[in-house]
Amino acid sequence: METGNSQHEEGRLAEMIEDQTAKIPSDVYLWAALGSMGVSLALKCMGHKHNALFIGQWAAPFLLLGIYNKIVKTQGHD
Repeated sequence: METGNSQHEEGRLAEMIEDQTAKIPSDVYLWAALGSMGVSLALKCMGHKHNALFIGQWAAPFLLLGIYNKIVKTQGHD
């Protein structure tokens, strides 16, 4: 376990991705998560159980991407 003041720099690709994703408003991810839940519910009501489960599982990754987006916006990258 390393202690002290170590520095870590992100790779060039990570910085480019973070620069682009920081331009996306955070509420886009929230609406995407809510949209996937709504579509999932509609598919479930229409009897498309497997498709409903597939689409419904998108909500968590959208919310995680939103958290990542918020961190990049507030903390920046290295």
